[in-house]
Amino acid sequence: QVQLVESGGGLVQAGDSLRLSCTTSARTFNTYTMAWFRQAPGKEREFVASINFNGAITYYTDSVKGRFTIARDNAINTMTLQMNSLKPEDTALYYCAAGSRLTVGVRSGARSYDSWGQGTQVTVSS
Repeated sequence: QVQLVESGGGLVQAGDSLRLSCTTSARTFNTYTMAWFRQAPGKEREFVASINFNGAITYYTDSVKGRFTIARDNAINTMTLQMNSLKPEDTALYYCAAGSRLTVGVRSGARSYDSWGQGTQVTVSS
C-alpha cells in the first residue's frame, strides 16, 4: 500500500473547471495503476477514470468522457484529473486510488485497488 493525498477540490459554478491532484511519496509510483473514484451523498462510490502505470492507457466512465482528462507524471509522483464543463451532478467527494499494475487494469473495479486517499470535495452549483 501507498499513502495518497488529494488536493484541488472546491466550490465552483456549472460550466467551470477544476484540476484535482493526487500525490504520493512512494518511489514505486510508476508501478501502480491509478484511478479516480467519487461518492455523492447517499450514493455508492463510482468509478470516474483510470490510467495505467506509464500513462499510455486511460479509461473513463461515460458521463465524463470529453469533459475530464486523467494524466500522470511519474517523475513527480503525481496524478491529475482535469475537469472541464462541470455539472451539478459531478458534485461528490473525489478519491484517488492505487493498485499494482500486475493485478489491476484500467477497467478494474474499486475492490481491486488497495490504496486510497482521504478524498477532496468537489461541489458544483447550478
